[in-house]
Amino acid sequence: MINRKKPVSAAPNDGHAHPDDHQPVAASASWGDVPAYLQDCLQRSFLFLDTLLDRGNDYLEHLEQGTPPLLKFAHEVVLDGHDLPQPCNYALLRLQPPAGLPVNPQARPVVVVDPRAGHGPGIGGFKFDSEVGMAMKAGHTVYFVTFRPEPEDGQTLVTVMDAEARFLEEVIRRHPQCSAKPVVIGNCQAGWAMMTLDAVRPELFGPLMMVGAPASYWAGSSTLNPMRYSGANLGGTWLASLAADLGADRFDGAYLVENFEKLNPANTFWNKYYNLWAGVDQEAARFLEFERWWGGFFRMTGAEIEAITENLFVGNKLARGELQVRGKPVNLREISAPIVVFASWGDNITPPPQALNWIIDTWGDERAIAAAGRTIIYVLHESVGHLGIFVGGSVALKEHDQLVSSLDVIESLPPGLYEMKLERKDGRPTQRWDALEPGDYTVHYEHRTMEDLRKLNPEGREEEAIFSTISQWSQMNAQFYKTWVRPWVRMTATRESANALMRMNPLRMQRQLFSDAHPAAAFIRQQAAQARAQRVQLDPQHPLKQYEARMAQKITDELNAWRDQRDARTVRMTRQMFGPNGLGAWLPPREPDAELAQRWAQQELGRYRETVIGQIAEGGFAEAVCRIVIAGMISIGVFERRSLRLARLLAQLPNMHASVSAQTNWVQLLKEQARITAVAPVEALNALGQMLPDAASRERALALSAAVMMIEPTLANPRSEIIELLIGTLDVNPDKVIALARKLTSAIGAGSDEVTVPAGELEAAPVKRPRASSPRRTEAKPAPTPARTQRKAAAPAQPSKAAKSAKSAKSAKSAKSAKPAKPSSAATTKRSARSRSN
Repeated sequence: MINRKKPVSAAPNDGHAHPDDHQPVAASASWGDVPAYLQDCLQRSFLFLDTLLDRGNDYLEHLEQGTPPLLKFAHEVVLDGHDLPQPCNYALLRLQPPAGLPVNPQARPVVVVDPRAGHGPGIGGFKFDSEVGMAMKAGHTVYFVTFRPEPEDGQTLVTVMDAEARFLEEVIRRHPQCSAKPVVIGNCQAGWAMMTLDAVRPELFGPLMMVGAPASYWAGSSTLNPMRYSGANLGGTWLASLAADLGADRFDGAYLVENFEKLNPANTFWNKYYNLWAGVDQEAARFLEFERWWGGFFRMTGAEIEAITENLFVGNKLARGELQVRGKPVNLREISAPIVVFASWGDNITPPPQALNWIIDTWGDERAIAAAGRTIIYVLHESVGHLGIFVGGSVALKEHDQLVSSLDVIESLPPGLYEMKLERKDGRPTQRWDALEPGDYTVHYEHRTMEDLRKLNPEGREEEAIFSTISQWSQMNAQFYKTWVRPWVRMTATRESANALMRMNPLRMQRQLFSDAHPAAAFIRQQAAQARAQRVQLDPQHPLKQYEARMAQKITDELNAWRDQRDARTVRMTRQMFGPNGLGAWLPPREPDAELAQRWAQQELGRYRETVIGQIAEGGFAEAVCRIVIAGMISIGVFERRSLRLARLLAQLPNMHASVSAQTNWVQLLKEQARITAVAPVEALNALGQMLPDAASRERALALSAAVMMIEPTLANPRSEIIELLIGTLDVNPDKVIALARKLTSAIGAGSDEVTVPAGELEAAPVKRPRASSPRRTEAKPAPTPARTQRKAAAPAQPSKAAKSAKSAKSAKSAKSAKPAKPSSAATTKRSARSRSN
């Protein structure tokens, strides 16, 4: 089958003119040069039609090949779901890296899962500058979860989940040398599928990256994603059930693709084709590459599409724990490994609220995330569209590259909620320890609260009450359809009629009819060949080409205006029909999930606080350092990627303290102390005096903490708000703290991955018994929190009586020794660590 017409043979290059020689015509840019413009338009038209013929050929060829995944990388089949006890159409592939990219056997494997949302697999590995390519570049072995166009009979979402669990078990078995669990990347709908599996089988997962994945299906706004309103006026999920029944238990993914295309009619009906016609010489290859994936339509079973629509998109049962697998509810709080959510403001299919509001509905309070020992990170792109998150080269080289290269930091972060921020290094002075952060970007993790997530949606969440009513209405319609209509539809539908209906879908018809089988194909090919040989090249500034571009933009604007009017009408009708003056009065909305989660969080925080408050002073030097670092970073509002890697190097310092050994697990201690600090921040710092009973231990703990926090590059005066506060609280000599901090940081050379300490510089601190008198404690806030991260305490933490008595006992002594000045209000409100570390 012809895929691309070969160019005409070149004339012999003998230095003589030949009658068949055709040279490009350089046309002058003048209003009177209309013939040249018309010739250019005619040539572009034939080249445009020639490209559409290629699209049809590619579509038919792809079908003949069995619609394999469109991966750029060679691969081998590891496991086929067809061979499992409960068969499904999924398979696990191992991707082969290109030459020159060796695999690091010690690096954890990466598993990329593509969405089954109407299209075929391959978008995650569409080209080298992709999630797959960035993982290979970092030395990871990459696996890919693919699927065939036709599901197995009886296949359900649980069947697929079991197969994917089996795939992860096989990946783990193949990498016994790697103790870390695989990193799993779930694109779009594969994101919520992997999150569900992670909650059921958390022992199989390392960090989970959800890319453009909806998990809060009612969230959004009338401007961000009006698509969520469209199904309401049609009665809910019963239409998906009808389509599956007409397909003889097969739901055609082309219906989903049609819904995507309706979101942007200007692109669907005009821009996509005009851009090809206007720049056909450069755009043809890109157009064909994308259309080969976009035109691969896959089918699901009726059980699968009903589970997706009824439980997730309309039912919204995942975040609130009502989704069940084998009779047991799925609790997203069971996910133990870090979760990374990547969303974009340019994504009208999964805008940021739909990608992130599940955090509010599941946890209710950011402190509950930290107290449970969980880490959630989100990354927001300013403009890239839904597909660009997966296939955008600039996105891959920036966000995906930094996410993959930051895995060590992501797993070392103290528990909590963070936003990952990336800053380009271009034009910035070289930072200290820049070698700890190779590449073009510097990364930091900013503390976030539930209020920060709420502010991402300017319209608020009140309108989600309408979708609670819509869900109840949908259930009623679905039940009526299944009881009274479905038996008659299934009696008439056969697999033959379903296949005929599938072939007649407009998206398939436009591809399979316009191929080399078309009667005019030979003529179009001939004219396209002549156009390439005699191509007229017009200056882009030609007045008629400029007029053409203005007219094209005018058509785009008109189609966008029509889209906006259509969406506004749909939103208005939905509000009228299902609002409090409509069906909402008959089917009142349920209590918001966020309120339920917040109540749960307050109860859990109270219980955990009671558990830890009696053990608040347990631990020694290492635990105390972790507490100070956490309090300092919360005060600053940011965790630097360099800081956490620097901490790993400082942990290698010999003779830091008698209680610290090479087996000390600093990451685990950091996480444990973060949980304590989340529920009892004041008490945690008040107990430092008991954990550090002698002056030498206190000085070293403060110096080490100052070094980790990179308070100042030169560390000429390594004193931040928290260090200033604790120098006075712990009653130590500030000059000794500064001097020791200098020694610590001088032990690490810029770019070194080892530490060296001159002999005698750091001696082991003796372990002494606690002093008879209680150490002075603080009544001030130990970790000034930025205004946006102010928290509601589960129970207001008041200084203990012992703290007050200790303060009174030292009041006379304080007159003799000057107290260090409290940090200024300006310093207290500083958020960015940049002013402290650069």
